[in-house]
Amino acid sequence: MSTGRLEAFSDGVLAIIITVMVLELNVPTGDHLRDLWHDSGVGLLTYVLSFVYIGIYWNNHHHMFQIVDYVDGSVLWANLHLLFWLSLYPFTTSWLDESWPAVTPTVVYGVNLLAAGVAYYLLQLRMMRLPGVGDRLREVVGIDLKGKLSPVIYLVGILLAFVEPWLGIIPFVAVALWWLVPDRRVERYLAAHKELTDG
Repeated sequence: MSTGRLEAFSDGVLAIIITVMVLELNVPTGDHLRDLWHDSGVGLLTYVLSFVYIGIYWNNHHHMFQIVDYVDGSVLWANLHLLFWLSLYPFTTSWLDESWPAVTPTVVYGVNLLAAGVAYYLLQLRMMRLPGVGDRLREVVGIDLKGKLSPVIYLVGILLAFVEPWLGIIPFVAVALWWLVPDRRVERYLAAHKELTDG
């Protein structure tokens, strides 16, 4: 089956996730800059971090489906598994914001990041097993250093959160910044295989 419906559904879910997250932000009670920081500062920062993560997943998801032009039922379920963990971002982001600084919400947020990362990796693996098109995706992904090291860094952040919650956030931010660096693997592959984009 084609990827169109899966991509459209995923785009819609991610858009809803971002909308729910922004609706969770507290409006300042005053009209000064200090009121913004006092009432919404931590919320804005956690929102930005989670927004960046959703953007990274959307970007990489979009790129991956430029290489693979059909899916099977197992890919649909793997994609739903990813969307499940991403759909928890508004909840874990809000809890982190409202209880900052606290150990358990920071750990839960880190576990949510880790689970989403593992789910994306499983989706990618499932797509690599698709006959024909999976070979193309394997060629594009290569050794995938970022994909393999990110869960390790999440684990470091989770462990650091038990020492001090703000320490746990540092690795989470570091992974987001690392993934913000544009990944040109897909563009290079598509430029070298113009027949994939000409149809």
